Amino acid sequence: MSHTHSHARSHSSSSIRTAFLLNLGFTILEIFGGLYTNSLAILSDAVHDFGDSLSLGIAWFFEHLSQTDPDHKFSYGYRRFSLLSALLNALILFGGSVYMLSQAAKRILHPEASQAEGMILFALVGILVNGAAAFRLKHEISLNARVVALHLLEDVLGWAAVLVVGVILLFSDNPYLDPVLSILIALYILYNVQKNLRQTVKIFLQAVPAGLSIEDIQERVLPVENVQSIHHPHIWSLDGEHHVLTMHVVVPEDTTIEKARCVKNDIKRALAPLDISHLTIEIEYGEADCTMAS
Repeated sequence: MSHTHSHARSHSSSSIRTAFLLNLGFTILEIFGGLYTNSLAILSDAVHDFGDSLSLGIAWFFEHLSQTDPDHKFSYGYRRFSLLSALLNALILFGGSVYMLSQAAKRILHPEASQAEGMILFALVGILVNGAAAFRLKHEISLNARVVALHLLEDVLGWAAVLVVGVILLFSDNPYLDPVLSILIALYILYNVQKNLRQTVKIFLQAVPAGLSIEDIQERVLPVENVQSIHHPHIWSLDGEHHVLTMHVVVPEDTTIEKARCVKNDIKRALAPLDISHLTIEIEYGEADCTMAS
């Protein structure tokens, strides 16, 4: 099982790295393109994409760091650094969307003409580059990678809006189209990012992971032979993928060490379908044998 997770982590880091390099390369191209076409809109988007590149760089760094083995400083390993990256990226994405809304509002109040040909050209390149980066992350399952993919989706949708506006402006002079589309995109991104941000905060606060429940764990463990009861069950997630479970299991007072070992093994088999990465079981001999009892 650990080999599968390690491979998935390595692939996720590689995917984010590719997305980062594509985004950074396109940002540099945008800067030169904006200066060449004298387009303030393209230069403004270059600033936005530079923020995206910074966000992707952070994600790549933390995703790579999260693969570090446990040590004396972080006994559970560095997986939660990936979660920290997801939180930072969500906040950056939230701030960027709010900024898009403020700029769109200014454009509605003070309309400005745009260069249709330049918008169409860079929109096509932007869709291809950011679309390729988003496709690279399509099958990733880590929370960090999903937030990055959402970040790239913002760019794809943004450039699609620029393309539509650019084509329409070739035939009609309507300066309100660009800000209206920008508002719709920003609202869509904010709706999605708040869901990811809420999930990330829950994991940071050690909430019970989605798809798991204390009741389900009890239903799986209590039928195990020689288990009288369980208490102090705690389950949380390191990063949204790797979960931790600890609990106290009460067995009869006369249970031998060998039988207690069998109880542990039976519990592990009962919980195996839940794919828990770290499982700690404290065996207690009788109801009174608990170091945490009041």
